Amino acid sequence: MTVQSFLKRGLNATYEEWIMSAEYIMASGNENVILCERGIRTFESYTRNTLDLQSIPVLRKLTHLPIIVDPSHAGGKWWLVDSMAMAAVAAGADGLMIEVHNDPESALCDGAQSLKPKKYDELIKRFHRLQVLSARRSNADNLPLAVPYERMAVQTKTLQEYIL
Repeated sequence: MTVQSFLKRGLNATYEEWIMSAEYIMASGNENVILCERGIRTFESYTRNTLDLQSIPVLRKLTHLPIIVDPSHAGGKWWLVDSMAMAAVAAGADGLMIEVHNDPESALCDGAQSLKPKKYDELIKRFHRLQVLSARRSNADNLPLAVPYERMAVQTKTLQEYIL
């Protein structure tokens, strides 16, 4: 059985530390590592973390591993998710992890960073337009999108499945 490992970047981890952590996992026998950028600690206190979009092209240069971005966790505010997700895709992210909840105000955790399903569907349509307009050739049909729901159940679909 093949297990995918999402390796989330630590708040203070350098690129080298993050990549070496991935190497440690792969050296232990699991080659299926996906790097997840979810923000780093900075001096700014208005948002939870600062999303390091530079990490995407840097990691492209330094490693072969896929890179996903978690804009929900990075900013900690639902209204930041759209723009940070679009920026991540434009920067070359292989996928996104976006939190969606039917009733974020009643969520047991992370409600403030969760999109409602209608807002999420609108975002998916914007991704498709961005991919079509992008000069960079990408595999938009297979862009993985992981959507955590309440109680941490995860549904994964491709962008094409949401567009159809």
